[in-house]
Amino acid sequence: MAIVFQFGSNCSTARLNGEDRLDGAAIPIGIAQTVEDYQLAFDVVSDKAKCAASNIVKTPGKKVWGVLFDVPDERISRETSPKGKKSFDAIEADRYRRHWIQVRRPNGSVVTALTYVVKCPVQGLQTNLDYVRHIVLGLREHGVPDEYIREVKAIAAANNPAIAEGVEQL
Repeated sequence: MAIVFQFGSNCSTARLNGEDRLDGAAIPIGIAQTVEDYQLAFDVVSDKAKCAASNIVKTPGKKVWGVLFDVPDERISRETSPKGKKSFDAIEADRYRRHWIQVRRPNGSVVTALTYVVKCPVQGLQTNLDYVRHIVLGLREHGVPDEYIREVKAIAAANNPAIAEGVEQL
């Protein structure tokens, strides 16, 4: 099993385990925060969501919370995923690359997890309310601290002021 750190819309177990994604193969095992300094950003186009999707970028003094999932090793790569089943690589498409990251669990233990970061970030893209809803609901579902959820909402509202009122109501 591979430990995978998700910080964006795949924080939602239902979304990640949907039929169009991992179809129940991902088992949530808790929350964690980046050890190194990162911040959530919306700097990659999501063709499916029709908006800017999330990424993490190195930012001094910031940390990103996310959800850890146990995922069968064969569901990471397109080459090893069972016929008719999506892999993480397929879900993240060609705009992200695999990245190993250290994250700290609430009990203080540090684990190395696989995550995906954007290959070629693009500035000036805007996210949408539906996409942000997946992130916020997923973070809440797993018990990420409210302070961080408020930070995510502020980042999303700053990214796209047209959705600020809707984001505040999430």
